[in-house]
Amino acid sequence: MIPAVLPTYTRAPLSFVRGEGSWLVAGDGSRYLDLGAGIAVNALGHAHPALVAALGAQAAQLWHVSNLYNIPQQERLAALLVEHTFADTVFFTNSGTETAELAIKMARKYWHDLGQPERTGIVTFEGAFHGRSTGAIAAAGSEKMTRGFGPLMPGFRVLPFGDHDALRAAVTDRTAAVMLEPIQGEGGIRLLPDACLRGLRDLCDATGALMILDEVQCGMGRTGRLFAHEWAGITPDIMMVAKGIGGGFPLGAVLATQRAASGMVAGTHGSTYGGNPLGCAVGAAVVGIIADPAFLAEVTRKGALFRQKLEGLVAAHPTVFEGVRGRGLMLGLKCRIAPADVVKAGYAQQVLTVPAADNVLRLLPALNIPDEDLAEAAARLERAAISLEKAAVA
Repeated sequence: MIPAVLPTYTRAPLSFVRGEGSWLVAGDGSRYLDLGAGIAVNALGHAHPALVAALGAQAAQLWHVSNLYNIPQQERLAALLVEHTFADTVFFTNSGTETAELAIKMARKYWHDLGQPERTGIVTFEGAFHGRSTGAIAAAGSEKMTRGFGPLMPGFRVLPFGDHDALRAAVTDRTAAVMLEPIQGEGGIRLLPDACLRGLRDLCDATGALMILDEVQCGMGRTGRLFAHEWAGITPDIMMVAKGIGGGFPLGAVLATQRAASGMVAGTHGSTYGGNPLGCAVGAAVVGIIADPAFLAEVTRKGALFRQKLEGLVAAHPTVFEGVRGRGLMLGLKCRIAPADVVKAGYAQQVLTVPAADNVLRLLPALNIPDEDLAEAAARLERAAISLEKAAVA
């Protein structure tokens, strides 16, 4: 008999009743060091006082009114995002998947309104993850994501990651946009070099194609800049944001320039819940903390500290780990064994990590994780590695 909860997840045999900073507490009181942060969602850890206060204060006043009316909390958060980014305008959603749908619509509507309705093609890259809607899986194109869900939305061309010749050949006068993650998360913490991102921006400028950046996982301070593309010194035309922006509250946003958003007028898109007072009150608190240059500098420092510890881990356990990749506190341990086995070994040491493609273990801790917790994380990961080494020779 099918369970009451649709069985689409392979869940760990763990459940938690409370969170405190970088720690999760199970029902029996055992404490787990959380290096996954809800897959980069709990950017400020669990039960951050400022977020609890923002949510509580707003919950006592007004939860939901719908976008039939002006929402001051939404206007405040949009103004903050415009102030701190390239964007001229913002549309709020509830998830990263929803941001992908709007980004696709926005790019195609832009060209339609310019009198080029045939310009619908969107170039994407192997290893990408843009969500699980029919449009988003078509954009990713992998068999794992698309098998059994056809017919897929047409118009996407998926290129090999890092193939510059293929990219130049694929972007034509029928290309509406190029859509990519500056750092692939699900794809295995694969970072697009800054020079490549700058070259892609130049290609888009030369051909007119819009640049859509998916910063759902790598954005909101995760790399030590508010958004990862800032390291390359470029700006996109459209950007997808979610996960960390709500600090655990479901919230997403599409940020865009006035040019890219010019086709999105009244009636072209909408959301019942998107931009509700609760979500935007929490989001404003998150942005207010993370956008502080001093906070971002600390993320960079902590990322360097953690990376150093991880490099030592790789050197000490070369049969388990191969290398470290990523930027800031979006790091990956390339494994010589299945990353799922490392995740499972971590459970025994009460440390939580996230597997990814390309044999990579994702490490996405809270951005404000204390140094002592980073040291403890390295120690627990080392104990997990030792247990795997012992099992291999047993």
